[in-house]
Amino acid sequence: MNKKKIVLIDGYSIGKEAMFLLPTNTVKGVRHLVSGLLEEVQPDYLAAVFPGLENDQNRTETVLKRSEQLKELFVSLDIPVLSKENVNSLDLMASLAKRCKEEGGEVVLLTGDKRLLQIVETDVMVQIPELGEEKKERKSYKPETVKECFDLEPSQLNYVFSLEQAEGIGQKTACQLVKQYETIDNLYDHLEEVISFRVRDILACLKEQILKALEVMTPNTGCEISLDYIKSARESKIDQIVNMEFEPGQFPGEEEEEHIEKGFHIVKDRTEADTVFETFQAGKDLGLQVSGEDKTITALSLCMEAGGCFCFLSQGSLTPQYLKEKTEELIQRAGSVTVLDLKSQLPYMNLSQSKTIFDASIAAYLLDPQKSSYEYTDLADQYLKESLPSKFDLLGKYSLDLGLKEEKETAAFCICYMAYVAYGCGNILREELKLADMESLFIEIEMPLVYCLFDMEEAGIQVERERLKEYGDRLKEGIATLEEKIYEETGETFNINSPKQLGEILFGHMKIPGGRKTKTGYSTAADVLEKIAPDYPVIRLILDYRQLTKLNSTYADGLAAYIGPDERIHGTFNQMITATGRISSTEPNLQNIPIRMELGREIRKVFVPREGCVFVDADYSQIELRVLAHMSGDPRLIAAYKQAEDIHAITASEVFHVPLKEVTSLQRRNAKAVNFGIVYGISSFGLSEGLSITRKEASEYIEKYFETYPGVKTFLDKLVADAKEQGYAISMFGRRRLVPELKSSDFMQRSFGERVAMNSPIQGTAADIIKIAMIHVDQELKRQGLKSRIVLQVHDELLIETYREELETVKALLVHEMKHAVDLHVPLEVEAKVGDSWFDAK
Repeated sequence: MNKKKIVLIDGYSIGKEAMFLLPTNTVKGVRHLVSGLLEEVQPDYLAAVFPGLENDQNRTETVLKRSEQLKELFVSLDIPVLSKENVNSLDLMASLAKRCKEEGGEVVLLTGDKRLLQIVETDVMVQIPELGEEKKERKSYKPETVKECFDLEPSQLNYVFSLEQAEGIGQKTACQLVKQYETIDNLYDHLEEVISFRVRDILACLKEQILKALEVMTPNTGCEISLDYIKSARESKIDQIVNMEFEPGQFPGEEEEEHIEKGFHIVKDRTEADTVFETFQAGKDLGLQVSGEDKTITALSLCMEAGGCFCFLSQGSLTPQYLKEKTEELIQRAGSVTVLDLKSQLPYMNLSQSKTIFDASIAAYLLDPQKSSYEYTDLADQYLKESLPSKFDLLGKYSLDLGLKEEKETAAFCICYMAYVAYGCGNILREELKLADMESLFIEIEMPLVYCLFDMEEAGIQVERERLKEYGDRLKEGIATLEEKIYEETGETFNINSPKQLGEILFGHMKIPGGRKTKTGYSTAADVLEKIAPDYPVIRLILDYRQLTKLNSTYADGLAAYIGPDERIHGTFNQMITATGRISSTEPNLQNIPIRMELGREIRKVFVPREGCVFVDADYSQIELRVLAHMSGDPRLIAAYKQAEDIHAITASEVFHVPLKEVTSLQRRNAKAVNFGIVYGISSFGLSEGLSITRKEASEYIEKYFETYPGVKTFLDKLVADAKEQGYAISMFGRRRLVPELKSSDFMQRSFGERVAMNSPIQGTAADIIKIAMIHVDQELKRQGLKSRIVLQVHDELLIETYREELETVKALLVHEMKHAVDLHVPLEVEAKVGDSWFDAK
């Protein structure tokens, strides 16, 4: 018996794809895609699927309008349109495909949503449009095609797509991780074993985002939806799509649509450029974007109130210097200038801090700090309700700089889109910041910080190559020694870096108790091994081996790749990544240097000041605990800090009811764990794990702590209650973090949400305090005409490369500005040290 051939069209995603395949006429673009598929498959049954009206929050008004046009087109051709209220396209298509196959169908899905590749199997094929020379190609995916493309089974792709949502993890890396660890849960169980320090940092930093993405990326195939085979039978009327040519207006929604690119103008002539610049009226708003190379402008795009967007390409008489001068002149004349990612454009302009410049990317980050991207397409979707072609859609894998060389006109359009979005979003985002009470946070902290971070990146930090090589040689010797000891203890020679082999040796062959078996074998995650390390020397050897190999790959070998011709590392400091507002660093990550091992701390010896300088290093003492004391207003905690004594010993004395002088080192250690644990919303389970005590004992410690500092308990409870009511947690400076997990039906999700609600205001406030201190220190160094500059920020620490003749002035300035960044109910304590290396100054 022949199988029924069924074609299911994902109307929403195909409508979106068609906008890019044939942007001036979406309906025509859909016809190209559908007609080719029908000619190829010759289906018996055909239906189009659209998401429920209330479901997809990411749909823009533009895409929604075109989806409605496409629905009308399908209806006019007697093609059934299937939908289900509050159910998205992914779940509808997956459920319908599953049901059609069960009912004896051979199913082909036409979609632009690669998430549907997960459901590919025998008799379920997916076709996805791809840009080709004629802009109407489709690629077919069968199980073997998916395996060939990803080297994974279709059912594993939800993990790949979830990992890809983390900025910095591409498809190749995601596939490698899934192939090695099989699931996201298992990956996080073995996070310390991920060899690439960059990937490991991204995974650790964006765990919450990745786990949330997993829910979105995994289709639900159990939706109640079915195909009416009578209505879906392929009638002759559908042949119109394949065989007939159409004039605009013949089908509903079929008309030539205005496209935004028609308002873009590429300027290559100096006379034309002068005319455009002269038309700009002083005091008007301006959207602006520059691109360049080696600190030289190669393209400038403007979006002005009167008349579309202009892109000026550097060539002939349109010199980089001319464009630079005109850019700075326009900024001076404009009422307000909106840009995207200002820090990336500062190398091409001589700009001191300007109140007229508004960074739309940072504003969008403040309003939703948990998004993975603040590209122009994201802002257009969210604030302009427009779906625009992305940089990848326009330029493929070319960077903007390379695109300006290889695909000049297309790259110019891309830059125009950026200026267009900046201009369009500017006033909307300003109003959103006001409504969210974050205008001051934006103006007084985040915008000045842009210039401070740019200066730090430009300054860089010097690294001694020879000392770095010596350090690497010592690590390699240590690694070799540990390898031999591990082989001797286990009686086997094996790949210590392989979680599977290591787990089998330890828990299979050696029968060490405490092993936790997963789908891929025994877990050898750090938390598992740490528990049994005291009783089994081989485990401690393995943990030390991991530390040394991590130091070697990440720092000894890794840092060398980042040293520039000036013998300095010019890393990147990010202010739009963490949900709490903390600054992070990448390329390389200098904020994750291990400090528990002496050999780990010694990596700081390779960082040295330039000739004639020393390092001055200062960090805050227990800033988050001091923020907790201030924000909670607990009188006993405030008094403890005002005594300027050992806060952990004082807490131990209060909690365990012993005189301060009689507090034991164990009691102090336990009190310290509770002090810091409270800041992070620690549970009795977490504390018991950390201190190796029973949950009952841990629960008693926490109860005693709250009895001692009842104001803290009241404060934390209120943070959770307020976050439940408002939907977000808020810091002392108005920084918000959304906490949707508090409304989850899942207990673990709600518990996580409660920890976030307690921790985010404290960590966010501490992050803002160090930002304020950085800004003040940077501005004061410049105001006093000093040559010394901040070169590094690591959590609560600032490092200044200080000219020897300025040492006393800089040291006093640094301590003063950090201590007085804000006024709290408790003093901010700062300790500054001086050294000829970062190690010596710590």
